Amino acid sequence: MTPLIELRNLTKTYGRGDAAFQALRGINLTIAQGEFVAIMGHSGSGKSTLMNTLGCLDTPTTGNYLYQGIAVEQLDADQRSLLRRHALGFIFQGFNLLARTSALENVELPLLYRGLTKRQRHQKATGALASVGLPDKLRNTPAELSGGQQQRVAIARAIVSDPSTLFADEPTGNLDTATTVEIMKLLTRLNAENGITIIMVTHEDDVAAYAKRIVRITDGLIASDKMNEN
Repeated sequence: MTPLIELRNLTKTYGRGDAAFQALRGINLTIAQGEFVAIMGHSGSGKSTLMNTLGCLDTPTTGNYLYQGIAVEQLDADQRSLLRRHALGFIFQGFNLLARTSALENVELPLLYRGLTKRQRHQKATGALASVGLPDKLRNTPAELSGGQQQRVAIARAIVSDPSTLFADEPTGNLDTATTVEIMKLLTRLNAENGITIIMVTHEDDVAAYAKRIVRITDGLIASDKMNEN
């Protein structure tokens, strides 16, 4: 079976000459469909660069990135955009919701680029909000929602397009402990019940503990890659 994601000797260098900085220094990584992987590392370790590359938000300097057998490093910007639109979902620490727009409209936003009718967008967005426990918050704006509810809306927006992979960048960074547990249980359920592959960047051990596998990055290299025995 072809791995969902395969990285071969992946590098990423910023700048040139004496100012060059190598953020990734030869990453080899394979991720199968349905895994829940936490990527950990100190600030400057390269974990965010790795996440941006995996999410097709940035391109490698050298090496290979295969997504379902597709050589991502050979795609142009429009092709990478199509891959993001149809196969990838994103959750961010800051929620990134439109402030004056209802929860339903925020979740519908990715569907505007897929040619769906208004009725189809409404049905899919309503279903996504219900799946994250917010069936009664369709008309509320972000200002009318708690931090945890805003992150649930962001998760609904990320899954409304039925992505095969969900990227979560410090998804609980702005949440209190109790809400963090709620969000991590939700992500665990989406992974277990819907089969969505989740790749999450975090610096918190208690958050990483929800993942099935923990990859630690140090100085642009994989320092460890272990299954979570807990």
